[in-house]
Amino acid sequence: MRIGILGSSDVAKFLARGFLSEGHQVMLGSREPQKLSPWLRESGKGAFSGTFAETAKFGELVVLAVNGAKSVEAIHIAGAENFQGKVVIDATNPLDMSGKLPKLLGEPGNSSGELNQEALPGAFVVKAFNTVGHAHFYKPEFPGGPPDMFLCGDDSKAKECVGDICKSFGWNSIDVGGIGLAHYLEATAMVWIITAITGGHWNQAFKLLRKDGATNPSGGHQ
Repeated sequence: MRIGILGSSDVAKFLARGFLSEGHQVMLGSREPQKLSPWLRESGKGAFSGTFAETAKFGELVVLAVNGAKSVEAIHIAGAENFQGKVVIDATNPLDMSGKLPKLLGEPGNSSGELNQEALPGAFVVKAFNTVGHAHFYKPEFPGGPPDMFLCGDDSKAKECVGDICKSFGWNSIDVGGIGLAHYLEATAMVWIITAITGGHWNQAFKLLRKDGATNPSGGHQ
C-alpha cells in the first residue's frame, strides 16, 4: 500500500519506519521537502518525500502527523480533494506548548479529530496513535503484553482498516466510538504526556483491563 504521511517530526518518521517495515511504500510530506534528504538516505527503497499536496495525493491511506494545532491548516495546504475517499489516520494532539507543561487545546465539539474530519468531508478520519510516545509506535514491548491503542471515527470500515494496521504494528485496538469522542482520546494523551514529563516514565503505554462479570446499568460490575 502507498502511505502518505503529512509531517516531518519524530512522530511522522517513526510511523513511517513501521509502515516501511511492513513492506509499504511511504512518502513523508513537508513544507520544505528538501530537508527530508537525510531521512530518505537512511530509509532506503520505498521511501519518498514531497510537499503536503504531493503526499496526500500519493497515499492510498494518509496519516496526519503534523502539529495538532495546525493540522487543519496543513489539510488546506495539501488540498482536501487529495484526501477524497481515503482513510486518514489522525495521530495529532493540539497542544499549547507555551507553559512549563503542555496544555490541551479544544474541547468536545472542536477537538482536533472533529476539526480534521470537518475539513475532510470526503475522507474517513480515524483518531489513533496519539496516546503513546513515538518510540513505541511499532512493535511495543511491555512486560504486561501488547498495550492497547484507542481509536475513534465515524466509518466502521475505516476503523477496521486502522485496527488491522494497529495489529500489524503489534497493538491491540479498542474502538471507543465516533469521531465526536476524539477530545477524550486527546485528553488521554495528556495523561501520558504529563506523567511522562513529571515522572520521567517515557516507557509507558495504556492497557484496558477487563474481567468477566455482569454489568449494571450505571456501568459498574456487580
